[in-house]
Amino acid sequence: MNELFAIAAHYLHGIARFKWTVLIVAWALALMGWLTVYQLPNKFEATARVHIDSNRVLRPLMRGITIQTNVNSRVSLLSRTLMSRPNLEKLARMADLDLTVETDAQKEAMLTGLAKNIKLMGDRRNGSLYTIQYTHPERETAKKTVQALISIFIEQILGDKRQESAEAGDFLDQQISDYEKRLIDTENKLSAFKQKNMGILPGENSSYFGRLESAVSVLKVAELELREVTNRRNSLKNQLSGDDPVFLPSGESAAPDSARVASLRQRLDGLLVRYTDKHPEVVQILATIERLQEEGLASQAGGGFDVGGAIGSLSYQNMRTMLAEADGRVAELSIRVREYRNRVKNIKSKVSSLPLIEAQLKKFTRDYSIVKEQYNALLKRRESAHLSGEMENNADDVKFKVIDPPFVPSKPTAPNKLLLNIGVLIGAFALAIGVGMLIALVQPVITSRHRLSRVTGLPILGAVSLIEEVSGTRKLVNFMLVTVPIILLLGAFAGVNFIEGLLP
Repeated sequence: MNELFAIAAHYLHGIARFKWTVLIVAWALALMGWLTVYQLPNKFEATARVHIDSNRVLRPLMRGITIQTNVNSRVSLLSRTLMSRPNLEKLARMADLDLTVETDAQKEAMLTGLAKNIKLMGDRRNGSLYTIQYTHPERETAKKTVQALISIFIEQILGDKRQESAEAGDFLDQQISDYEKRLIDTENKLSAFKQKNMGILPGENSSYFGRLESAVSVLKVAELELREVTNRRNSLKNQLSGDDPVFLPSGESAAPDSARVASLRQRLDGLLVRYTDKHPEVVQILATIERLQEEGLASQAGGGFDVGGAIGSLSYQNMRTMLAEADGRVAELSIRVREYRNRVKNIKSKVSSLPLIEAQLKKFTRDYSIVKEQYNALLKRRESAHLSGEMENNADDVKFKVIDPPFVPSKPTAPNKLLLNIGVLIGAFALAIGVGMLIALVQPVITSRHRLSRVTGLPILGAVSLIEEVSGTRKLVNFMLVTVPIILLLGAFAGVNFIEGLLP
């Protein structure tokens, strides 16, 4: 610790040896620094605050049926696009900043400085509150520039709003046109696919295995009915082969025959509506009618009671009629069973292709449904956009308020010359002391026994102190010679700041 004190005392003694040099350097550095600070150009900062508020009444009522533009997002984007070159050129013209511009280089420098000195900041607590700042050496120019910025800000918001609505409408029209073409294309594909696979496509509510199961079920019912009718026909044949005919007058047998022929003709008319005359059931009924007519003619030719003819028996005639009906029914059911068997066989033969056809049909139907749904959604959205445009034209949807008009303080905001002058003063003293210390190091002297011992490396046996009688007046003079220049330097510091109006 004593060694540290000794070193500090040595350096202080060295600085004191060159006190006049230190004072001269301090004065020179301070004066040059203050002159430099004085020549720094002043900068005036103009500020304004604006607020963008969405309509609080109309917007909630229209939410859900109109397109809601995000105002905050638009303003955030505007804060980045506001510094575009066209806007900067427009701002320079409005604020008369381009009056002194003569060359392209000067114009570029002016636009670069303009963009650098403009600040657009948002409030963290209120996303709709923005502060506009601009600094310029001239107070009125700064204020005029901020006012021009507010004007451009308002024009940009209103212009972007209208442009967004127009672009949204054009985009929706283009999308609707594209989806309309896609809808027509999918409709044509679905229609062509249905025409190509007509007759084998499943119904709306049936699948391949459902159709197969239904066809097999119908076939089983038809086969069961065919067996029942066949058994009844065989029973009639057996009865006819062992029946003892009852002889009746031909007139009595002709009446049932005529009624039966009329019934068969009526049934024939119904079948001819659905089938041609080549249909097996039609052919069977025609043969039965012809046979009954021949039997009726034979009965009329015999007259009275024909004991030897079994045809005249009423029971025999009725059973023959029932047999004919059974034969026709068997023929009809046989054809139906063959048709059902062919259907089942046809469905089973397409077990590999029909599921693929069903899958393709579902794909075409699904594509058509999706495109149609999107097309209808775009139509609704276009109507919503149209309603939004009407709302924006008839209502003040976005309110732009100037909270604080452009304001410029009477004193420049930058640079802080008072702080700079203080820094110059402190720096001047520090550098001056450093210069004195450097000179003391270059021109060292022995100031203590400890220092002498370190320099020579020899032990110190003794020391003789210098006793110098200095009067109090001389001490005061020496003190004043050092103190007065320092006081004058501080006075110069105060005078410089007072002249520049930095002190109150």
